[in-house]
Amino acid sequence: MTATEEGRDGRFPRPDAENPWKLAVLGDHAPTKVRVGRPLPFNDPRHLQAHQFLVDEAYLLDAQQYTEWLDTLTEDIHYFMPVRVTTAAGAGFDTSPGMAHFDENKYSLSRRVARFATEHAWTEDPPSRLRHHISNVRTFACDDDAHLIVESAELLFRSRGDVNEAALVSCGREDLLRLTDQRWKLARRTIYVDESVLRMQNLAVFL
Repeated sequence: MTATEEGRDGRFPRPDAENPWKLAVLGDHAPTKVRVGRPLPFNDPRHLQAHQFLVDEAYLLDAQQYTEWLDTLTEDIHYFMPVRVTTAAGAGFDTSPGMAHFDENKYSLSRRVARFATEHAWTEDPPSRLRHHISNVRTFACDDDAHLIVESAELLFRSRGDVNEAALVSCGREDLLRLTDQRWKLARRTIYVDESVLRMQNLAVFL
């Protein structure tokens, strides 16, 4: 059943297990490129470029250089983190339709970044200490040379203050990279967090 078909009760669409961003509020504008074939070899120049993009991005996010990070995103970026749900084996989906922790475009992401510079960003004042660990990177070709699909695993370590316990978020990501003006930029990110109930106090971070 596709993302546009109705669920069994006739009212709610069922999630698309492969492309949950299709049901996002901002998903209508999302680039729709999909992977073609098997993962690229690890020594393929395209894989190496994609891997370097993720590592460089992780350093920007660790340093909270969010203005610079915004410059690595395309103008039609869709940044999406669906809510994970626990379902029976064989259900064919594990995300909640119409619900997301993040459902963002370039404008809304820029507003989030701008807020960090104001006196109202109390969740990040003092700022968190962050470390984005990236692993398990696989790169797939698309039907043209200007796009790549990149899978990765991420573990975010976050601590803040002197007494609160540190927090961890584990997730998988599927990214769409686009070659723009001779550099790769992020055109779509779907984040699959590895728990249905987040134990982090807030999500004033980027994954």
